[in-house]
Amino acid sequence: MPKVLIIMGSDSDLPVMKASCTFLEEMGLEYEVRISSAHRVPGKTADLAKNAAANGFGVIIAAAGMAAHLPGVIAAMTTLPVIGIPIRSEGPGGLDALYSIVQMPPGIPVATVAINGAKNAAILATQILAVANPELTQRLVDFKAKMAQEVEKKDQRLQEVGILAY
Repeated sequence: MPKVLIIMGSDSDLPVMKASCTFLEEMGLEYEVRISSAHRVPGKTADLAKNAAANGFGVIIAAAGMAAHLPGVIAAMTTLPVIGIPIRSEGPGGLDALYSIVQMPPGIPVATVAINGAKNAAILATQILAVANPELTQRLVDFKAKMAQEVEKKDQRLQEVGILAY
């Protein structure tokens, strides 16, 4: 089964990105996490992107804050799906990263999740890989069923104890 490549622009992104790793582990997917900057080590970033498919990856998750060019630069160098995660930062609160990732030119798409949306990025990566894998599809079905059960339990508790005791 293809793996997921996770690339962060900085180690400061790691606390957010752990949610991607946790979900991929829950789904039984292999992944690799790398730190690479589109600006500080462009050659390394290019090598990671250009060789990802040959190295067994099927999807790339790229996270960056501030100028956030990492996901777009990676998308320009591969035909693999790239999912961008804008990372919240001081000042604009991640909107700068969001706009940089979501506003890609025609021909260089980057699927973009919410600011700090690492878990959703991993879910989307899993959904992409599940298109060709019925077993992985079933794991996603089970995951969504579990989420629904959790909501129902919470609603049942709310109905039983009321809003003040909840």
